Amino acid sequence: MRRLLSLSVAFLALLAVVRAADAPAVTKVACVGDSITQGAGTKGKGMSYPDQLQALLGDKFKVGNFGVSGRTLLKKGDFPYTKEKRYQDALQFAPQVVVIMLGTNDTKPQNWKHEADFEADYKDLVKSFQKLSTKPKVFVCRPVPVPGTGNYGINEANVQKEIPRIDALAKELGCEVIDMHAALAAHPEMLPDRVHPNNEGAAEMAKAAAKAIAGK
Repeated sequence: MRRLLSLSVAFLALLAVVRAADAPAVTKVACVGDSITQGAGTKGKGMSYPDQLQALLGDKFKVGNFGVSGRTLLKKGDFPYTKEKRYQDALQFAPQVVVIMLGTNDTKPQNWKHEADFEADYKDLVKSFQKLSTKPKVFVCRPVPVPGTGNYGINEANVQKEIPRIDALAKELGCEVIDMHAALAAHPEMLPDRVHPNNEGAAEMAKAAAKAIAGK
């Protein structure tokens, strides 16, 4: 009787392993960024662009939101993203896909004085994900537009200086570019504080990211 029970337990354990192996793999997507990624400017639960991206991609994907408000790409910026725990969390998430959208806070005068480091710092960030064992596909985003006079020192003039640099480093590192700038350029009303997209703006961002990830 005991032997039969042991065999039954062993069989059930083996069956569980087989079923786990047969289960479809879930693709993990890490969204790296600042307050725009975190969801500032949106209202209601589940309205940040990573949340809306999750809804678009479905249950075969697991989207992680690793946005931190006020953070910069620049290591000499006032609040560098790479010094944050959420950056380490994003690495430990072991993603298969990474979407990076940083640069908005870097346009502030106190940060943009370090513009000479922009490409090198961006490359270091991208490479830190590319060297993960999961060998993720990394997307880099053109920042969203800054309507009018901007806010908090954030300005469109410096965003325009960032865009060709982002395009160039993406080409060099084999990354694809998601044009979040174009996604919202015709919709200043979706950026009511002239920096952060509202629910509708986040939806447009999610669509752009989903299209890129799906390869369409």
